[in-house]
Amino acid sequence: EVQLVESGGKWVQPGGSLRLTCTTSGFDFSDSTMFWFRQAPGKELEWVATSNSASGNAYYADSVKGRFTISRDNAKSTLYLQLDSLKPDDTALYHCSTDFRGRQRGQGTQVTVSA
Repeated sequence: EVQLVESGGKWVQPGGSLRLTCTTSGFDFSDSTMFWFRQAPGKELEWVATSNSASGNAYYADSVKGRFTISRDNAKSTLYLQLDSLKPDDTALYHCSTDFRGRQRGQGTQVTVSA
């Protein structure tokens, strides 16, 4: 059974930083491209970043490019998302996912950015 558990979200002031963690089990993490998504209240699920398992490349939504960094530790089957220079618009529930549509995802971790 695939399990995805996100953690690390909290309230932070604008300009602050956080690191989100996605702990996984039940599948071959090292051979899996992984994704981060987010969903703000009243809005649709938004793709944030991708970690490509084959190439090692990372891809980002324009809204977070230059501020967020996706990384992974294959030995620990764990995915990370470093969030820097946070803005109020980054407030959302953040999910990690095993698919590019975000259909298989964890319950999420809440990030709130406000003064």
